[in-house]
Amino acid sequence: MASHNVRTERDSMGEMEVPVDALYGASTMRAVLNFPISDLRFSRTFIRALGFVKQAAARAYMEMDVLDKDIGGAIDGAAQEVIDGKLDHHFVLDIFQTGSGTSTNTNANEVIANRASQLMGGDLGSRLVHPNDHVNLGQSSNDVIPTSIHLAALLAIKEDLIPALKNLESELRKKSEEFWPIIKTGRTHLQDATPVRLGQEFLGFSGQAENSIKRLGRAQDALAEVALGGTAVGTGVNTHPEFSQRACKIISDTSGVTIRETTNHFQAQSTLDALVEASGQLRTVAISLHKIANDIRFIGSGPRAGLGEILLPEVQPGSSIMPGKINPVISESVIQVAVQVFGNDATVALAGQGSYFELNTMMPVAAFNILQSIELLSTSANNFADQCVKGIQATSTGPAMVEKGLMLGTALSPAIGYDAAAAIAKEASGSGQTIREVAKIRTELSDDQLDQLLDPEDMTHPSLEVKGGGG
Repeated sequence: MASHNVRTERDSMGEMEVPVDALYGASTMRAVLNFPISDLRFSRTFIRALGFVKQAAARAYMEMDVLDKDIGGAIDGAAQEVIDGKLDHHFVLDIFQTGSGTSTNTNANEVIANRASQLMGGDLGSRLVHPNDHVNLGQSSNDVIPTSIHLAALLAIKEDLIPALKNLESELRKKSEEFWPIIKTGRTHLQDATPVRLGQEFLGFSGQAENSIKRLGRAQDALAEVALGGTAVGTGVNTHPEFSQRACKIISDTSGVTIRETTNHFQAQSTLDALVEASGQLRTVAISLHKIANDIRFIGSGPRAGLGEILLPEVQPGSSIMPGKINPVISESVIQVAVQVFGNDATVALAGQGSYFELNTMMPVAAFNILQSIELLSTSANNFADQCVKGIQATSTGPAMVEKGLMLGTALSPAIGYDAAAAIAKEASGSGQTIREVAKIRTELSDDQLDQLLDPEDMTHPSLEVKGGGG
């Protein structure tokens, strides 16, 4: 006796029982059973992008009078529900599936076909709208999936990551302006160096965030070229010659990000080169965030036995055994995200090597990792800006240590020569005296001259007055 909890659907291999309320059909159910690998699924952003592609395909073919208007309109409406996230629970497949992503393309075709059939007054499984003949008209998994990956990444970069980095850049720049009057000891090789403004250090951080946004522009340009229209192997068999151009324009108009048909379908479908390039830019962004977060936690180390030049916001107790301990947890979170992105990039790079002849067969795992990288970088950059950078305060420790710094001797070199300045620095180091104290004894420089030469503020900008020409 048939169960009331299932219905029978069919595909090219025969009949298959599926949950009675599921919008997907037999082919999706086969993939569910074939790939019980993990709990990892395609992200909301990817499913949304897939909806944009399917909607644009229907609209393009209706424009060209290839697809019946009633059927096309129903597909358009069902695809809009996919875009809006109303049908996410019907996208049930594991990331670790067929390497072309065919199972997920089929999942989308069946979901949209069944929902479109409902919109036309039919029952689930009635096939008033056919998943292959109508929803997948003029398409292949081999051009739909890479196009959807590119589109998803573009959407996430534009809507999430760039705004997050702009937020971080803004907060770092504000701190740069706030901390500009504060002069502290610079450090190279983790050793004391010449004085620097705390604001200059934060200006460097804000520059990293600003350059990260520029790098994303290069990633966007690479991702904007899509494979749609190449169908199975890049030749465009079974599609209309105008399809890709029309569909790309529709996708650009509806999604808000610009995409364009590739000039070479064979490279676009047989490689993940653009994705590998974009992932590399994300890795560089992660490295920048790692540098900023790590420096900030070191500058704030202490409070008494570390550098202690800044105070980080106290957001939670730092120890289960040491009362009063506060840790740089937000910075540590950013650093962990960076490490994860490094690993994701390695996965994307290796997936890029999975290109054999006319097709790459590691698209789902590449998609999962690059989209996860964008999401993690977006959320962590915003969190870093809002919960850490915004609340940083400067202490008096940095300025208090400047007068004791041995690298003040650098400013003496133009007046007394490198060797003499080095000897003064060595003596000061051994005796515990300051550079000023030793120089007053070992040189003929007056107090006024020493005041002028050893002014830390003058050491935070170009200060050598060149007289005459060089040899």
